[in-house]
Amino acid sequence: MTAATLHYIYDPLCGWCYGAEPLLHAAHSVLPIQLHGGGMMTGANRQSVSPQLRDYVMPHDRRIAEYTGQPFGEAYFEGLLRDHDAVFDSAPPITAVLAAEKIAGRGLELLARLQTAHYVEGRRIADRDVLVELAKSIGLDPQVLNAAFSEILGADTQAHINNSRQWLAKIGGQGFPTLALEQDEQLQLIDISPWLGKSEAFAEWLRQRVAISIKPTQSSAPMCGLQGCEDPRDAR
Repeated sequence: MTAATLHYIYDPLCGWCYGAEPLLHAAHSVLPIQLHGGGMMTGANRQSVSPQLRDYVMPHDRRIAEYTGQPFGEAYFEGLLRDHDAVFDSAPPITAVLAAEKIAGRGLELLARLQTAHYVEGRRIADRDVLVELAKSIGLDPQVLNAAFSEILGADTQAHINNSRQWLAKIGGQGFPTLALEQDEQLQLIDISPWLGKSEAFAEWLRQRVAISIKPTQSSAPMCGLQGCEDPRDAR
């Protein structure tokens, strides 16, 4: 049996990805995780913070907090979401995660730090200076990170996003987060909805799962769609 890999298709500005962060942290103790940044808010989907954006995301964020137990800070609700000079752009934080992975294999760790900075501390994680500071806060060399960021930003980041979208289609995912277990040249889409808020149980399930054959499954977990973080179950 070949070694298993967990593929994680995410977006740094996806609230449900933040809700799932403890699951990824626990899973990382079990098996390697390959990150695929989906670019939910890039290009024409970049958005400046506005009252309309705040009114849209807040009820979804409240639901995510209730459903997953993840904290959302007042600095986010009453600070960042009222900062009309801020821009929500997924490309810079995806670039920073790619840079952290390239220089130190710590992309997942930096992603978690960026999510906390955004949703708890109300930081502007589309700003390069903030990204470098946050990378430094987890012990990465800021100059090395900044150099890698410069190399990856632009064409390489867009190529990564395009590849991530291809992975999403290949796996049969509908949005972010999407997790799939790869083993013995097979892919199993994982429904994380039963595990949200139960990270240690999820890790134990993975330990058992990688020791048995993979069978196809489907996911009904709440997620952010390609255009935003509305719970797809709302449409039912």
